[in-house]
Amino acid sequence: MTDGADRREARRFLMSLPMRVLAQEAQSRELGASTRNVSYRGLYFLSEGKFEVGSQIDFVLTLPQKVSSSGEVDIRCRGQVLRVDVGANGRVGVAAKIERYEFLPASATAA
Repeated sequence: MTDGADRREARRFLMSLPMRVLAQEAQSRELGASTRNVSYRGLYFLSEGKFEVGSQIDFVLTLPQKVSSSGEVDIRCRGQVLRVDVGANGRVGVAAKIERYEFLPASATAA
């Protein structure tokens, strides 16, 4: 029975954060992207490129200083694409589940 209620288990925060989608193949390039909303279990982001439902993706979210209160913080994530929405101007919206994540040390992102 569907009543139209939001069935998400985790609260979503509307925020636009810079992120990079990491290339899966050596000849592919890293894609720039930005989040539309984020929770601890998933996110929705806008990017250019092709994404397939069910595929694995690696990405890095950057939390700005005003969110982390200790300078910018990068979080590397592994996720799975749940939905792809075709948008205008070659951009797509991607809903992804976060399967695991790790905070990157400042020295790893300074290079």
